[in-house]
Amino acid sequence: MEFKIDTKEKFSVIELLETSLNAKLAVDLKNVCLSCLEKEVRNVVLNLNEVEVIDLDVALAIVDLQQSFYDKNASFVICNIKPAVLKVFEEEEIDEMLNQTPTESEAWDIVQMEEIERELLDGDDFDF
Repeated sequence: MEFKIDTKEKFSVIELLETSLNAKLAVDLKNVCLSCLEKEVRNVVLNLNEVEVIDLDVALAIVDLQQSFYDKNASFVICNIKPAVLKVFEEEEIDEMLNQTPTESEAWDIVQMEEIERELLDGDDFDF
């Protein structure tokens, strides 16, 4: 699977360079994304800008990945989903489960907002 990773201060952008994601690539995608949970910068923005076709197995793997990140108190946002790819999620009625944005910039904003939320919720300084 071809991809590139651009690590920022609070998140890494994983940009898939494949136009078609099939079941064989689901395992590779999962491994690449989950490896980010082992790093200091654990939040991920998954950029699907190049992806034109996606198998159901990969769509389900992405939903599972997102849940894995949130279970580990990290963000996972998908961006630049093409209509044909989104249709696969919609047909399985899993599109509502996705934390997705139309652009990478908006995905960055979500990750940063979620980071602020976690910092506020983790604080013990609640004075009422």
